[in-house]
Amino acid sequence: MGHIHTYLGDGTPVQITEKALRRDLEHGTCDASERASIQPLSEDELRELYNICASPARFHRVTRGHEVVLSNDGMTAKVRRMGIHVDRIQGLQIHERSLGADILEMDHIDYSYKAVKPIVSEERSVFEQALSSTIAPLFYGAMPNLGYYSQPDGPVPNPADLVVAGKIEEARGASEEAVDHAVRDIVFVADAMYAAGADGIDIDTVGAAGDADFAAALQAADILRKKHPAMCIQMGMAGEFVLGMHGEMTYGGKRLAGLYPHEQVTLAEKAGVTIFGPVVNTIPQKSVPENIARAVTLVKACVETSHIPVHANMGMGVCGVPMCDILPVEAVSLASRAMVEMTRLDGL
Repeated sequence: MGHIHTYLGDGTPVQITEKALRRDLEHGTCDASERASIQPLSEDELRELYNICASPARFHRVTRGHEVVLSNDGMTAKVRRMGIHVDRIQGLQIHERSLGADILEMDHIDYSYKAVKPIVSEERSVFEQALSSTIAPLFYGAMPNLGYYSQPDGPVPNPADLVVAGKIEEARGASEEAVDHAVRDIVFVADAMYAAGADGIDIDTVGAAGDADFAAALQAADILRKKHPAMCIQMGMAGEFVLGMHGEMTYGGKRLAGLYPHEQVTLAEKAGVTIFGPVVNTIPQKSVPENIARAVTLVKACVETSHIPVHANMGMGVCGVPMCDILPVEAVSLASRAMVEMTRLDGL
């Protein structure tokens, strides 16, 4: 029986047997199915995924004709993170002309709407220059980041501190107040950047602070859709299910806590979102094939439910991609190929 070279979810290279590969794929899809109450992959789909993961190729590619759109988040910071010291506009040009990005995104290093609001006029100036220096659609992106609204730096008491003190209702009240602040900031910045010529607005890393964070993004998207019917609004999630930090936060009568991608996209679509980015968390101690099987199962259900384009988040530590600083190219391309071929989503 041959051995297959692969990785663990933390990036550790390992070799597994063909039998272990099959077992990991079955475990992965069953785990996703049980968690999200969705259908696991069929035998035919597992066989197809097995053939993809068992390939000895060092770099994996999709079938001709199955190409998808490549969008990015926080891309102006990522070039500098690699030690390439260029300004934001040059970073966008590198992504566009060297790395093949189809959609560009300009962002501030802080990547939070609250932080951008006081400097939005300066951001608009740089953004207008970027529009003149690039060809691909250019979005402006940041995250709701509800944690920024907590004291001592923010205007509301820290819900986490209140929960520890046993003040549950006060914690929920603080979260609701933070949502109001975040919605105003997101709409303010999005209005300004859209007026400057943005091709779209990205509300990213949604749900990082739990269900209140998701509520803020949905409410902001709802307002922006009504104000700007033609605006492209991309929403990227922070995790595979919504943490119930508030527990009773709702949107459109639906409780937000505990929702998985196929349920999240329904509410995002209702709010007026035009591109949805689901996330599936990588489990570091599990193999990459098992993580890919989990991710494919969850995203496939999301794609089947959605009436808007789905761009799965394929960055470090999500959707089968290992959680490590220097990503092995074969693991990233393998996860990307499996996601495209198995789910028939619209982009990565």
